[in-house]
Amino acid sequence: MYWHNTRYRPRPKRSWRKIFFLALFALLVITVVRRPEPAVLSPVPEDTGENRSIIRYLFPPHKKDPEDLQRDVQNIVDNAWPNYSVLVKDMASDFSMGINENIIYMAASVNKIPILTSLYYLAQKEDVDLDEMITLQPADIQDYGTGSIRYSAPGTTYSIKTLAKLMIQQSDNTAAYILANHVVGISIMQSLMNDWGLTQTDIVSNKTSNRDMAILLEKLYKGGITGTALTQEALAFLKDTDFENRLPALLPKGATVYHKIGTEVRIIHDVGIVKDGDTAYYIGVLTADVLDEEGAEALIAKISKKVWEYME
Repeated sequence: MYWHNTRYRPRPKRSWRKIFFLALFALLVITVVRRPEPAVLSPVPEDTGENRSIIRYLFPPHKKDPEDLQRDVQNIVDNAWPNYSVLVKDMASDFSMGINENIIYMAASVNKIPILTSLYYLAQKEDVDLDEMITLQPADIQDYGTGSIRYSAPGTTYSIKTLAKLMIQQSDNTAAYILANHVVGISIMQSLMNDWGLTQTDIVSNKTSNRDMAILLEKLYKGGITGTALTQEALAFLKDTDFENRLPALLPKGATVYHKIGTEVRIIHDVGIVKDGDTAYYIGVLTADVLDEEGAEALIAKISKKVWEYME
């Protein structure tokens, strides 16, 4: 019988160099796969505006020309309004576009913005307690226009904060009357407006301009009137109103609009600040001698949409 002698059979030589390079390649692949992506590409929560900030950093937009926006607005209005003012002002740059922005108009319920800002300024100074209860008197009831308090019986009590909320959200005239006359005071309001640079606002005659409302709302928005908590509270009142068919009407759901309307015979106003991602700007539309009030509301919505498209 023939036995194979395997004990001394020569073994094949292994390619250690080849094995080494294969192992090194595998290690590099694992490292690349597991390596965290650069921070600029990492996922971010929705609605923070960071994605758009990155895109704008990488691909900066062309410089905006206010004359382009002015022409667009004038084309939208055409001959619909004989007397109007529009002002747009970016919160983060010197961009602004104005049409008759210094013309003084009857403020209508836009005057409730000076009441609100004065009230919250005094609250921050602890000159006013927003939780103090106010008892409704017969003489306080303003039996016209908007709001629910006029239907309440004399003797009904409201906190000052609730009055402020109803004054803005419902445009309640009785709440505005009580706050302006019994809580803040007309002379104090006028003094504050003067101190804050509102040279075209007269509280007694209820007149103002787009320029002044831009100053006032920007000051509130940037925390220049009251503390952080009270600023957020005041802005929340301006955000959730019963009148969303003008500036906010055609804007995307992600846009937040802090605004106040004004309505009287042949007068249709809306002024506010629009915040969408990292974009924030003031927009105000004031009118007079309007013949078609519903049409004017729709026109304000169209102007607002055009401005939003331009500012984005």
